[in-house]
Amino acid sequence: MDKNHQILSGGQAVVETLRIEGVKYVFGLIGSATMELFDALYEAKDIKFIDVRDERTGTHMADGYARASGQPGIVISGQNGPGATNLVTGIAQANAAFSPVISLAGDIASEHKGKDAFQEIDQQALFEPITKKTFSVKQTEKIPKILNEAFNLALAPRCGPVHVNLPRDILTNNANFAEFNKHHNNILPKASKDNLTKTIDIILSSSKPVIIAGGGIKNTQGGQEVIHLAKILNIPIVSSAGHGDALPFDESLYAGQMGPRGNPVASDLVKEADVILALGTRLGFNSTFFSYENINEQASIIQVDIEPKSLGRYFPITIGICADAKTTAIELYNEISLKKETIKIDSWTKNFLDKRKAYLKKRDAEADFNPHLIQPSGLFKILRETLPKNSAVTLDAGTLCLQATDMLNFYHPRSLFTPLDFGLVGFSFACGLGVKLAKPDCPVISLMGDGGFGMTISELSTAVQHKINTVTIVMNNKSWGAEKAYQRDFYEKRYIGANIDSPPFEKVAELYGAAGFHVNKISELKDVINTALQCEKPAIINVDVDPSALYSFRTDSFKHKQKS
Repeated sequence: MDKNHQILSGGQAVVETLRIEGVKYVFGLIGSATMELFDALYEAKDIKFIDVRDERTGTHMADGYARASGQPGIVISGQNGPGATNLVTGIAQANAAFSPVISLAGDIASEHKGKDAFQEIDQQALFEPITKKTFSVKQTEKIPKILNEAFNLALAPRCGPVHVNLPRDILTNNANFAEFNKHHNNILPKASKDNLTKTIDIILSSSKPVIIAGGGIKNTQGGQEVIHLAKILNIPIVSSAGHGDALPFDESLYAGQMGPRGNPVASDLVKEADVILALGTRLGFNSTFFSYENINEQASIIQVDIEPKSLGRYFPITIGICADAKTTAIELYNEISLKKETIKIDSWTKNFLDKRKAYLKKRDAEADFNPHLIQPSGLFKILRETLPKNSAVTLDAGTLCLQATDMLNFYHPRSLFTPLDFGLVGFSFACGLGVKLAKPDCPVISLMGDGGFGMTISELSTAVQHKINTVTIVMNNKSWGAEKAYQRDFYEKRYIGANIDSPPFEKVAELYGAAGFHVNKISELKDVINTALQCEKPAIINVDVDPSALYSFRTDSFKHKQKS
């Protein structure tokens, strides 16, 4: 036999492909359907298996790892049927966040398909709506090719999850495999010369321009390129929702996050601008609510996005450029630097700088340090003062985490991880574990409410076992805060299902072998955070937050309930 050929089982072929692809971590939960795969993984000493307690949270770990590293996060559901269905929430979350997660699920034997076999479900149909592509492997020898394609698709612009179903007979069967290869990198599209020229002409003729930096800038770490472009033009920059880390907080021309959940200075820039250069953003729901209440209807919009269908999808645009946003920022800078003419907008930018300075001063001055009931604004100010600049922060959905989105300061790209458009509660803690594995030298702080933490508390066992030392701050207001706020504000305080009883999370953490802390006075918080950051264990800080400190974000959804 040719020395480049070898007889391997399907399970061994999966693991060998993962090795060639450079995979360092695999998250998952074992099951009888994939024993051949796990037995092969046992031999792969260069791949660390992170065994989780639930497939959903394992997928969040893979998601966090993928977003933080820029490489695919791999998760295995060892069991077909219920093991695969447990992946669905996590894969749907990754799909909404354009996160390159590759999920591998065991499946029933090929000959049992369609016979109501034990734990049978149509996994192909189940995952197709929530992935870029779903594969069902029908021949063992096709495993390397399909996995190579999965890696290529997951990382192809725009990134997203790919799912692979692996029937147990496909994993068990042996086949003759040639040399294993790595997937081919994708070539990114570039802007045309004509579109660059038109864009520059429009910007140079404007009086109130603004740049929106979105996920396409953050995920390519193109913040400095956007800053160079903004500085040569002397125009302000905002970020789209959930991407406040696209640029460093202390960059003078950066206003922070725009939109209904952003800060007023950044939001007003987009509402008043006559030209909007949207770099790597869909101008999607969380940034705009699809409403001209959040973006100037009269503005000329120049939209640059890697996904053609995103161009002009939600708002009419003057120019649409299907290209890599970071590369386009570089090309615009190079073209503008050759021109002698400059933009005349000094008053627009000076006015913004004055407002930004006043806003930040007001934000600190209005932080509430109530000695009896901990307020979110006081908690967030302490976090701003205490967290190291190289920290990564993960957030849940929910009223307190939504308040935190633009209340914290970020200094590096890929340091803010949120559920984005899927709005998932129960995401933050597990996501943080994946982020920590991708960024072992960075402090990772996960913020979530008591409800969300209660959903995922079992992964404390995973964190302790694998020494994944994150700090989780449970902002405990004893409620499902967003829904309770809506019941308070629009349903005459007719509370049902809104209140939560939980055990003392700090004591539960200690039972798992983690470090646990309880904070009920704002004066204690800074010292506890510093202790947790240095304790060399997974740490849970259970913070009693004022139960009445709730905020109704989606008032637009309840206009029918508002009294005239």
